[in-house]
Amino acid sequence: MIENFLPQFLAGMAVNFEIAALSLVMGLVLGLLLAWARIAGGIAGAAAAAIIGLMRAAPTFVVMFFLLNAIPRDATFLGLPMAPSGLMAVALSLVPYSAAYVADAGVAATVQWRAGSHLGALLFLPNVTRAFFVLVMSSGAGAAIGVNEGIAVILRQAELLPTLGERLALFALGVTLFGIPLQVGFALIRALQRRLSRVMMR
Repeated sequence: MIENFLPQFLAGMAVNFEIAALSLVMGLVLGLLLAWARIAGGIAGAAAAAIIGLMRAAPTFVVMFFLLNAIPRDATFLGLPMAPSGLMAVALSLVPYSAAYVADAGVAATVQWRAGSHLGALLFLPNVTRAFFVLVMSSGAGAAIGVNEGIAVILRQAELLPTLGERLALFALGVTLFGIPLQVGFALIRALQRRLSRVMMR
């Protein structure tokens, strides 16, 4: 069982990272535009603040199922299909969180930069990296719509196991396999933040 499970799980986990990367790239573009509008102030700033507030409150599952059902599966534009694939629907459903996080981090970094704390502004980088790992964890929502990511692989394999004990052992293995790269990533982020903090205090 393990021999078949591990390659499938690792391939599924790669899909989780792909979804997170897509949503972060789109979130960076939208979030930095919203951060710029907030900093500009006026009507644009008020509108950006309202949009960011709405994006923070947007439930991932609701956005995902809206994207899958609002656009007809046979919709095309200039001959190109418009309906998102399952993977893209999950990535797009995470963009509201990603963009709101980037916008908040971008505004904070700009404030630090204008205050003369250029190294403080560089904390934007570990903050965005942290968002990436949160997106990896959140991408497990794809299991609900049949995207072959890591959580879907675990659930599919668990259905084949005859006892509750074996299923619990499989879930524990999945948590461990997901946890190792995520914890390594968070540890690197904390180390980078401590390094920047020490440099700023000199």
